[in-house]
Amino acid sequence: MVHHITLCKLQPEVTLAKLEELMMTTRMSLLKIPEVLSVRCGKNIDPKCEWPFFVALDFESMEKLAMTEDDAIYMKFIADVMKPHTTDRLVLNYEMEPGKSVKYS
Repeated sequence: MVHHITLCKLQPEVTLAKLEELMMTTRMSLLKIPEVLSVRCGKNIDPKCEWPFFVALDFESMEKLAMTEDDAIYMKFIADVMKPHTTDRLVLNYEMEPGKSVKYS
């Protein structure tokens, strides 16, 4: 299992109401992708945090993650949600089943 986390810095014009809308759109969009096992997203409790928004996705394998990155729904999500509303992103991938090779699973 792979846990894919994206931490985001937001454009200055993104209001709290807009962030709530982005969270809803994130869940609705990404759950339509068959390779995505779960979607979590949220806003940081500390309003001064440099990474106020996160998206976390779970996949069976790195191969499924790669398939998602080529998916039309995912590409539209990046173009419509991430790029226009974020200034920077930090992407992290974690193995959730230690000892199992996620590269070939």
